[in-house]
Amino acid sequence: MPLFDFLCADCGHVAEMLVFSEKTTVHCEQCGSSNLKKLMSAHSSLSGTPSGGLPGPGDTACCGSTPGHAGCAGPGSCCGKA
Repeated sequence: MPLFDFLCADCGHVAEMLVFSEKTTVHCEQCGSSNLKKLMSAHSSLSGTPSGGLPGPGDTACCGSTPGHAGCAGPGSCCGKA
């Protein structure tokens, strides 16, 4: 999804907006200004130091179950198994 964070230079409001192309005009949700600055934002999976490898023993991030018991172990599944 083409989601971007913007800061309004007029009122200081920060908002995440869906932008489909460079021709899309964005306006502040708060004050309506078009004086917006695109902000850098880190993808959540790349932020911070990893605490461990996924999937693995004790992992409950796979559909709410451990990877071996989730029933979603196909390619591209939420478990990430091939």
